Amino acid sequence: MRHMLPFQYIETIARMGSIRKAADTLSITPSALNRRLLSIEQELGVDIFERVASGVRLSTAGEILLQHIRNQISDMERVKSRIADLSGMRRGNVAVAASAEFLTEFLPWQISRYRNEFPGVTFVVDQVARGLAEQALVDHSADIALIFEPLKLADFQVVCRVAQPLMCIFDSDHPLAGRDDLRLYECAEYPVVLPGQESGIRALLEAAAVRLGLDLRATIQSNNSEFVRRCSRQPYQISFDIPINIPDDLAERNLVARAIDARDIAGGFLFVGHLKGRALPVAAARFLEQVVADLSGRFD
Repeated sequence: MRHMLPFQYIETIARMGSIRKAADTLSITPSALNRRLLSIEQELGVDIFERVASGVRLSTAGEILLQHIRNQISDMERVKSRIADLSGMRRGNVAVAASAEFLTEFLPWQISRYRNEFPGVTFVVDQVARGLAEQALVDHSADIALIFEPLKLADFQVVCRVAQPLMCIFDSDHPLAGRDDLRLYECAEYPVVLPGQESGIRALLEAAAVRLGLDLRATIQSNNSEFVRRCSRQPYQISFDIPINIPDDLAERNLVARAIDARDIAGGFLFVGHLKGRALPVAAARFLEQVVADLSGRFD
């Protein structure tokens, strides 16, 4: 909406850290954007940005204004979504911040289900490290966060928490394939494929290895879970995952999943939620309801 344009200009400049880059994003000339910024600053009587060699950065007054702007933009999205709801036309955009464990199997299916019913809704999904999920909610770059083993929950309104045991993934011909569950020391006897350092799975594995005095011989490391899974097909390799990210057709890929004994690793938790005190836009709220219902039905 046109009355929101000044807010959008300031939010984009702050996000890009550069008037030129913001102008490219907004499809206007840098000089025109700069004139509009100066006009807003003149009206407020303060500088919103400090000009620095690398571009611009928010002043103290600018930080206060930006928080207000992001709240206003979020509120407008919620209003537009509710208005669309009145006519039965679900529209709007849902922004999701998620750790890697949700991206390969769970979220694609959930989004497909939702858009089959409400094709007017669009999605933006960003992979975030478990330590940055809360910040994505605070700065309103995400409506909803889905994180395995998050590091911060101070501003995170937890809507759903689901336990997940840690699983070993390996080729169906692997020497351990005939076992029902495994001790971590048995896995340590083989080369392993580990997820990236920011992964909650990696954190659980490393904590258990230190406690048990084990050396996990990582031959491959990657933050791409599908790549890690494919590497499990190599002879004697072992990777690790949680149930929500294990595909139904694992056997058809000649792979098997076996749980690690809870005496070694008790497992971790998936957290789903949004920013505390925030009223979500209708589309985001309904998608969140779908996600929570599916998780509760599948794992509780």
